[in-house]
Amino acid sequence: MDEPDWLAALHPDAVSVYRYWRDRAGARQMPARADIDPADLVPYLPSLMLVDVDCSGARPNYIYRLVGTREVAVRGNDPTGKSVTTHAFGRSLDDALENYDAVVATRAPLIDLAQLLSFDAMILDRDKLFLPLGPDDRTVNMIMVYTVQEKIG
Repeated sequence: MDEPDWLAALHPDAVSVYRYWRDRAGARQMPARADIDPADLVPYLPSLMLVDVDCSGARPNYIYRLVGTREVAVRGNDPTGKSVTTHAFGRSLDDALENYDAVVATRAPLIDLAQLLSFDAMILDRDKLFLPLGPDDRTVNMIMVYTVQEKIG
């Protein structure tokens, strides 16, 4: 499968996470959560999140299942187990939900190159990569999010 053009714009760590995700998908559109082995992603785990997708309501609900330690540091709190609607980190809640909604609707990766400062202005949050996970090529039941964070100063 050809690599997307936008891959060239990403930090090398984000490219590595994308390639791992793509490799785990094989011939499928997306891998399942069971295809992802955290032991393969050890260097990236601090900046990785797993977000459950619940489509049982009128609109999808997104719940943080796993939040890496750098993600927690950027936010100044640990949103594990909480909804994106109450604990999103980004330009706005609408922007955050649009990213998740787009991944669910397209069943394809999405990048967000917006740069944000952490709650304490000590970390730059950039190059967010949203990767769908699902049991088949029709259903996204989880989104793996990898973000590049750089200390300032």
